[in-house]
Amino acid sequence: MVTGPLAIVTIVATTIFWINDTDWYKAWPQGLLLLCAFLIAFVGVFNFTIKRNIFTVFLTDIPLLLAFYFLPPTMVILMVGVASLLIQFRTAAVTKRWFNVAKSSAAVTFACIALAALPGVHGGGPAAWAVLAAAVFVNTLVELLSITGVMGAVQGLRSAMDALLAGVPALGISAVNVAISLVILAAITATKWSVVPLAVLIVALALVQRSFTEFFRQHRTLSDVYELTKAVRNESTTSGLPDALLGRVQALMRAEYATLWVAAQGRNPEVLLTARVENEALLDLSPVPVAVRMQATADGTTVAVGPRFPDTENLRPTLREFRVKDAIVVPLRSGQTVIGTLEVVNRIGDSRTRTFRDADVQVLETIAAHVAVAVENSRLVDRLRYDAYHDRLTGLPNRRRVTDALAESVKVRAEDEVVAVLLFDVDGQRDVNESMGHGAGDKLLAQVAEKLRGIAGPGALVGRIGGDEFVVTLRAESTDATVRLATEMREQLRGSMTVGALTLDLDTAVGVSVYPDHGGEPEMLLQRAELAANAAKVLPYGVQLFHPALESRAVRRLGIASDLRQALENNELDVYFQPKVTLADRHLVGVECLARWTHPAHGEVAPEDFVAVAEHTGQLSRLTEQVLTAGLRRCREWADADRPLSIAVNLSVRTLLDSRFPDQVAELLERYGVAAAQVTFEISEPGMLGDIERVLPTLYRLRDLGVRLSVDDFGTGASSLSYLRQWPVHEVKIDDSFVQGMATDSGDLAIVRAVVSLSREFGLTVVAEGVESELTLDLLEEMGCEIGQGYLFSRPLPYERLEAWFSAQTEPESTPTGEVRRLRAVI
Repeated sequence: MVTGPLAIVTIVATTIFWINDTDWYKAWPQGLLLLCAFLIAFVGVFNFTIKRNIFTVFLTDIPLLLAFYFLPPTMVILMVGVASLLIQFRTAAVTKRWFNVAKSSAAVTFACIALAALPGVHGGGPAAWAVLAAAVFVNTLVELLSITGVMGAVQGLRSAMDALLAGVPALGISAVNVAISLVILAAITATKWSVVPLAVLIVALALVQRSFTEFFRQHRTLSDVYELTKAVRNESTTSGLPDALLGRVQALMRAEYATLWVAAQGRNPEVLLTARVENEALLDLSPVPVAVRMQATADGTTVAVGPRFPDTENLRPTLREFRVKDAIVVPLRSGQTVIGTLEVVNRIGDSRTRTFRDADVQVLETIAAHVAVAVENSRLVDRLRYDAYHDRLTGLPNRRRVTDALAESVKVRAEDEVVAVLLFDVDGQRDVNESMGHGAGDKLLAQVAEKLRGIAGPGALVGRIGGDEFVVTLRAESTDATVRLATEMREQLRGSMTVGALTLDLDTAVGVSVYPDHGGEPEMLLQRAELAANAAKVLPYGVQLFHPALESRAVRRLGIASDLRQALENNELDVYFQPKVTLADRHLVGVECLARWTHPAHGEVAPEDFVAVAEHTGQLSRLTEQVLTAGLRRCREWADADRPLSIAVNLSVRTLLDSRFPDQVAELLERYGVAAAQVTFEISEPGMLGDIERVLPTLYRLRDLGVRLSVDDFGTGASSLSYLRQWPVHEVKIDDSFVQGMATDSGDLAIVRAVVSLSREFGLTVVAEGVESELTLDLLEEMGCEIGQGYLFSRPLPYERLEAWFSAQTEPESTPTGEVRRLRAVI
C-alpha cells in the first residue's frame, strides 16, 4: 500500500529526468563521492521508538543539499537509492528493507521535482539557499509521511498519529542540517580548498554528537530506572507489583516481552505474568523456554542469550525453537534463595540496537534487585497480616478476625434471622498441660480445631479466641434454633481423643449469645457468650444462653460510674509512672503516665474497667486531662532539677474525635513551660483503625504542635503496615503479647524482628513494652530496638516511689547533650 506507489513514483520521475538530461552519467566521480558521504553521514544518529519499531533520523541532509547543488537529479536519485540499499542490506525483514529503500528514493525524487519547479538554484545568494532548503524539507516531509502511512496501514490511526508526532522533531533537525549545509556550500563555492578544514570539523562534530547521544541515553536510562524502582518501592502487594513493573521494564529495555515469575511459597501461589508490546493487559504466559529459566534459578546467576553473548551459544537453538531472538533472565534473590526471575525477550531496534548488550544486563540486574526486595516485603506484609488475623497453633481465625467478621455479619442480617455466637470452652485443657506438657495440650487443641471445623458446616466461621476457647459464628433462624444447634454440635464434639499414648474424653461448655437480642457490638456479643460459657460449666447439659443476670461485672461497672465522677472532681485518681529505657546504653529517657484508682469500697479498680466507664459516661476528657496535667507538672519539676525526662500519655479514639483537644494540649504545654517534643501521645492501633479518617485531622494538628505520636499495641490491629505509612506518627510500640513470647516462641520472635526492621525502614522509633527477662532484652537489643519498657526495669510506680527508684537504680552520666540518668543495673 505504501512501498509500491513510492517505487512507481521514483521510477517514473527518474525516467523523465534521464530523458531531459542524457549526459547525467558523466558526473559519476561526484556521484561516488556523494555515495560515500551518505554512508559516512550515518555516524550521526537520532533514534525514536513507536510501539515495536525504532525510527532513525540521520545527518544525511548535509550531503543531500550539496548534491542538489552540484549533481544532476538522475545521479542524486540513483546514488541515494544505492546508499539506502547498502544500509538496509542487513535488515532481516525483507518488507521493511524495501520500504526503507523506496521511502528514501521517493523522498529525494520529490525533492528533485521541487528543485526543478523552483528556478534560481545555481544563481547563488539567499534565493538559491531558500530553494535548496525547500528541497531538503520536502525530502524530510515525504519520509515522515511515508512512515506515518505505514503505521496507519499496519497498526491503525492511533499509531499513525503517534508516528507523526514523534517525527515532528525531525523537521527541526533538518533545519539545523540545512544551516550547516549552506555554510559548507558557501565555503566550497568560495574556494575548493575549504573542503579540508570542513571535513575535519564535520568528523569532530560527528564524534561529539555520538558521545553526547550515548551520554544522553545513559542519563535517560538512569532516570527511567529511578522512576521504575520508585514505583516498585511504592507498590505494597504482590498482586499489584506486576502492573507497576512489567510495562515499565518492557519500555525501558525496548523488549517485545517482559515477564515476572515468582515461585509458589506457603500460601502465596505461583505468579507468571507477561507484558507484551501493543497489549495493554498482562498475559499469563512466558515466551522464555523453561530450560533457560531453570538454568538461571539453579545457578542463581543471570542467563543472557543472544548474538552478543557467546558464553550461552549452546542455548540459542533452544530459543529458536520457541521463535525467540534473544533473552535475558535475571534471578530474584532473597538472601541465598532464588524466589523468581525477571525476564525480557526480543530486543526491538534497528541494525545497531536490535539485540541485547552487556549494558542491558546490568540495567535489568539493578531492577531485579529492587523487585526482589519488593516481593519479599509484600510477602512479609502478607505473613504479618495473616498472623495478625489467625491463630498460629490451629490456623483458625483469631479474635480480631472473628470480631471483624461479626461486624460485617450484623450489617447485612435479614429480618427473619439472628447472628449467633457459640463459644466452646474446652474442659480439662489445663490438666493436660500440667500432666503431659504444653506440647500435648497443643496437640489436643489442634484436634479440637480440626473436629470443630468439620462439624460447623460451610456457612460458619470457626475461630480460636483464647487458650482453650473456640468460637463459631453463623446465621440461624431464631434463638431457640441456635441453642438446639449448639447442643447438637457439643454432642458431636464430645468423645475420645488420642494425645500421645493417652486417650482422653473431651468435653466442652458452650455459651450462646445472639444479635440483636444480646447486643449490637461484636465485642459485646463475644463477651456475653464467654459469660454464658462460664455459667455452662456447672450445668449437666453444658449449654447456656446468655441472660442479663450473668453480667455482674457490667453491673459493677455501672455502679462505679457515679463514684468515678466524684473521684475525678476531687482529684482522687493517682498517676503512676513506668520508666522507659534506651536498650543500647540503658539511659532513662522518659516515663509512661498511667492512671490508677483505689475505690473506697471495692478497692483497686482495674484500669480497663474505669476507663471503659469513663468512655461510656462522657468523663474520658476529664480523666485524660488529669493524667496529662500530672505528667506535665512532674516533667517541669524534673527539668528544673536538671533531670529532663519525657512523658507518654495514652489517648483514646474518643479523645482524638474531640476537635478542642489540640488547643487544650497547647494551653497546658504553655502553662507548664514544657517543650512539645517532651510529650508523646500513645494511640491504640485497634481502636484507631475504625475511625482513621475522622481522627487524622486531630493527629496532624497534634503533630504540628510538635508533640510525638506513637502507635500503641502495634501488631494487634488490622492492616497495620499498610496504614503505618499514612499516619503522621513518630514511634511504634510493639504489643507486649509479642514481646513477652519472643524468647520462647519463634513465631513471636519473627514478628517482632520484622516489625522492628520495617519500622526502622519507615524512620520510626521502636519501643517494646512487656520486657520482663534478660533474654528478651538481649534479643531486642540485637535486632536494633531502641527503647524498652517493662517489669525488668520497673513496675509502674507512684511519684514518691519513683523518686526512690531514681536514687536507687539510676546514676547521673554526662553526655554531649547534657546530663542523663543511667541504670546502675537491670535486676
